Amino acid sequence: MNNQVQEVKALLGQLQLTSARDSLDELLTLTIKEDLSCLQFLHRVLEQEATARNIKSRNRRLKQAGFPEYQTIEEFDFGFQTSISRRQIQQLMDMHWLEKAFNLLFLGPSGIGKSHLAVGLGVQAVELGYQVCFVMMGELIKLLNTEAVSVKSKRRLKQIMSADLVIIDEVGLMPVTRQEANLFFQIISNFYQHKSVIVTSNKGFDEWVEFLGDPVITTAILDRLVHHSELFNMTGESYRLKHRNTIF
Repeated sequence: MNNQVQEVKALLGQLQLTSARDSLDELLTLTIKEDLSCLQFLHRVLEQEATARNIKSRNRRLKQAGFPEYQTIEEFDFGFQTSISRRQIQQLMDMHWLEKAFNLLFLGPSGIGKSHLAVGLGVQAVELGYQVCFVMMGELIKLLNTEAVSVKSKRRLKQIMSADLVIIDEVGLMPVTRQEANLFFQIISNFYQHKSVIVTSNKGFDEWVEFLGDPVITTAILDRLVHHSELFNMTGESYRLKHRNTIF
């Protein structure tokens, strides 16, 4: 019996059913204890493997997303941030907009929850099986500038280009050169009508030309971002300042 169990484990390993292999002893014990049929036992073995693979795949997608921290929509304080409603965000949780390559644009001053909402929706997308990439605008510009000379930058940009959802955080925080604005336009143009983008910015659209430095490129970028999109103009106090931690 023990030899047969070891042979089965070896076969499961060869078939790369490693979770089923590692759980085989426990599953056999439960099968005998609960007097399960052969079909029921097989179902449990396959269910164990499928569950483990789903968890592994989810964790891999979560790591590749590159979120600065793990934040969910459930943790968002809609009581403090009243310029956007829980119902509005809940309507986005099924990712129907992502399937249609719609964009989400969160605009408003710093500290009011734009990034939290973006990350929370990104986490939900990961949970539903989508590939997500989170990138700060400054990091994206650096990647675009160094793609030709850096293998790491090229690899990260490849991940971004293949994602179902790209979150670009803090657009407008720092000015860019005209060449960098052109690179940004190219990547937004590649995304257009093919993948969804979530953008957070502390600048209104009328201010984008200031940090992009070129009215023609600015118009072209906004045209592609806004064409299929939902825009959230958020207001209010900074949550971080209101709930700051003090020394005393």
